[in-house]
Amino acid sequence: MVEMVEPWLRGTRTEIDAVRRAVLHALELAAEDIARWSEPLNGDELESRPLGLPSVGFQVRHIARSLDRLLTYAENQKLTARQLKLLETEDEIVDRESTLMEFAEAIEVSTKRVLAFSEKSYEQARTVGRKNLPTTVGGLLVHCADHTQRHVGQAITTAKAVLALRGS
Repeated sequence: MVEMVEPWLRGTRTEIDAVRRAVLHALELAAEDIARWSEPLNGDELESRPLGLPSVGFQVRHIARSLDRLLTYAENQKLTARQLKLLETEDEIVDRESTLMEFAEAIEVSTKRVLAFSEKSYEQARTVGRKNLPTTVGGLLVHCADHTQRHVGQAITTAKAVLALRGS
């Protein structure tokens, strides 16, 4: 078995500050993990909910769409009607290719959006959601990383359950 070195240990992106570098490494790892664990799943398996777990497809759509929402808040913008509609439909089954393409595009676009921030902006105040909960640009960027990784872990757990049940 080939040992994979995680993005943060590859010595990449050293030209940018540690916060954005860490966020981008988390997104790179997410892309690699989702590719690895979704590859063996067919469309039905990607959307299956073993033991009542949220499907891998749901997790992938949620990651993609929440990155868009979180970065919109970081950019000091309000969510659009389209973003709110997509939030409501994350659990709706979409074909495998569309789900994985949405995820890949979200990682690519999110990378560009993260790079557009300056480290001088990290302490700028921002609000989140209808309740306008307080945070900062830096807080939102870090949350992009930790929220993404949380849901990747859930997707991996579900994928493992699907694959284990396939054999039974």
